Amino acid sequence: MNVRRSAAVLAATVVIGTAVPAAAASPSPSPSSPSGLYGSTDPTYDGVWRQSLALIALHRVDVEPAAAAVDWLAGQQCADGAFPAYRADPATACDAKTAVDTNSTAAAVQALAAVGGHDSAVGKAVAWLKSVQNKDGGWGYTPGGASDANSTSVVVGALNASGAYISRIGRYGKSPYDALLKLSLPCADGGAFAYQPDKKGKLTANADATAAAVVGMLGTGMLTVRAGDAKKAVCADASTPTWQRASANGAAYLAKAVAKDGHLTSALPGSENQPDYGNTADAVVALAAQGGTAAAAGPLRWLERNSAKWAEQSGPAAYAQLILAAKTGGADPHDFGGTDLVKRLTATGPAPKATSAPAAESQDDSGTSVWWVVGAGLAAGAGIGFLLSGRNKRKQP
Repeated sequence: MNVRRSAAVLAATVVIGTAVPAAAASPSPSPSSPSGLYGSTDPTYDGVWRQSLALIALHRVDVEPAAAAVDWLAGQQCADGAFPAYRADPATACDAKTAVDTNSTAAAVQALAAVGGHDSAVGKAVAWLKSVQNKDGGWGYTPGGASDANSTSVVVGALNASGAYISRIGRYGKSPYDALLKLSLPCADGGAFAYQPDKKGKLTANADATAAAVVGMLGTGMLTVRAGDAKKAVCADASTPTWQRASANGAAYLAKAVAKDGHLTSALPGSENQPDYGNTADAVVALAAQGGTAAAAGPLRWLERNSAKWAEQSGPAAYAQLILAAKTGGADPHDFGGTDLVKRLTATGPAPKATSAPAAESQDDSGTSVWWVVGAGLAAGAGIGFLLSGRNKRKQP
């Protein structure tokens, strides 16, 4: 779930960094940032997304955010339950011109579920998401848009956060897993996932879509994702595709993609040879979730050595992404390559209510005794909260 989420670039470019819409060039500094919002750059394209991701990351490290931060996010919701990327004037009712989208809505669901006390808002948002589900079982970025792996996966996280049995959700008899399976490629093409078919129906491997889909196929989202059982990622075709096989194949593709340099490279035009820090963080989460912390060790160490400047320039969502990668991959968010990611994140917004010392990792978090703990809700950058908890809440197909 790339930290840069912008409908503008999503519409302008087919490749869109993927797990989430890519962002407009670099947001310009906002002269007067809204009270309670994390970050000081223009929130037009990513306000709800970065706020949600910040809240989920803080929840993962046992930090209670300021009430102002939560109120800001809750205030962005429209009466029908949907969220736009940003509403400059929440006092003005949403109308047909308000650009709501599935990604902002799904991210906000997970964040509000994480902080608790917003059951009504979560329920309305989930109802809206269900109402705009496509016939193939998936979701596009905008209501009615063609299903894509990133949007479908972030909605899976939201559904999980709400306690839904995801495999049973399908307005036309198709579940989100059906939509994701249709975007999976055979091993001859690497076993990856495509973002969505091109105009001729062809699927093209996309690393960030693959990272998102691996997590989505496991029925979880950004907050609840945990390291899985240690196992080597091997691609193998099956006569009847299954979510387990597609997820494992996707992880095998990612493992190969990061094997040489330790990172993914950007797919944005003109930046093909540049490291993609956000998508590499997504890959860490996917690799650890599917194959345990050892599977993600290479790219995680690369991020520890190289991501500090990127995060400083990119702001709160970048710090949040790195926190999620660290927590899933088995690193310390308070000492990530010498950087306290939690301190850096909290410095970009209102002071949190309380900050506790890092809690000792349980066996579940270390990945030594359970593949997934899915209680409530994905990212991928956003908050997926513990609306539910416990192993028995895993919502896999």
